[in-house]
Amino acid sequence: MIKGWLLGAALTALLLAGSWFLLRPPAGSGPVTLFQWQDYMEQPFLAGYEKATGEKPAITIFADEDEAFSKMRAGFRPDVMGPCYYEFPRWQEAGLLAPVDVTRLKNWNKLSPTLRNLPGISAGPGKVWFVPHYWGNTSLTVRTDLAPEYAKSQSWDILFDPKYKGRVSVMDGVDDTVPFIGRMAGVDAYDMSETGWRRIQAKLRELVPQLRFVSSDDTALAQGLASGELVAAMSWRTTFSALNREHKPVAYLTPPGGIFTYVCGLVMHKDPSNEAKALALIDSALSDDAAVYTIEHIGDEPANMEAMARVPDSVFQNLGIQRDLETFLKGGIFQRRLKDKEKIVSAWTEIRSGMQ
Repeated sequence: MIKGWLLGAALTALLLAGSWFLLRPPAGSGPVTLFQWQDYMEQPFLAGYEKATGEKPAITIFADEDEAFSKMRAGFRPDVMGPCYYEFPRWQEAGLLAPVDVTRLKNWNKLSPTLRNLPGISAGPGKVWFVPHYWGNTSLTVRTDLAPEYAKSQSWDILFDPKYKGRVSVMDGVDDTVPFIGRMAGVDAYDMSETGWRRIQAKLRELVPQLRFVSSDDTALAQGLASGELVAAMSWRTTFSALNREHKPVAYLTPPGGIFTYVCGLVMHKDPSNEAKALALIDSALSDDAAVYTIEHIGDEPANMEAMARVPDSVFQNLGIQRDLETFLKGGIFQRRLKDKEKIVSAWTEIRSGMQ
């Protein structure tokens, strides 16, 4: 009996050890590398990976996706990268990506169904090219005390109002500004003819003399609005949230037809140094704690909707959004890939050069 008990205990221990080994990513030559925006390098996004592997990932920050793309084309090989939805197809077509097996992500089913089914991300059953991580909006933040008529009307026309010439701003990135101004010109920038593109360019040339400056720097935009140097600025919701938290008199405009929604995510390199660790890093960024940190400290909205039950109403109120994020998402316009982006970038750069 004693020998049988010892044998049984030994077998049980072996089985448990085997189960632990199957769950834990196998050791590789070293930690995997995360290539990401700065805000998304913080500890809440890495904690799950560190717990699963017993090591910290290597991290490299990129300032914009063009820079990231060029660096990878030149030979830099990270394991997990963080582009947005409008950008990842370029990386995929360049042969830089491998599909992600979502059946190995324990947090995948916590993500918004709308985001899990974004057009173009599927790579076949159980696999995607792009794992949604977080999302946000692009609209105008307006000083309600300085331009009350626009806070009331919710109109983007303030950008072209002579009354506010030199006191408005737009963003420098074409992925934000061109679809935005295209909508004001009555053109869908994601499906435009040459005639439509000429209309957008004419509208951009009309816009430039109105502008105080062009910037996608949250800090510069927030400071300009807070001081009154700017009356209205095209911005992400994070800018509005920061000012609203400081009790500045601001509104985030939501005109009829909805506002633009960006979605950023995670992708895996075509030749990861350790696929299991790369998947552990992606899963870590989708965790409940990471999702709560995203909405409470960054001001973006996480793809992980399940974790939002932990977030107090005051956070949603500060952001100016409803708790029913799934319905809110469906009412927006998802930013997509711009065709002939290099031509658009060149044109916008030339048009902006005319600013005094």
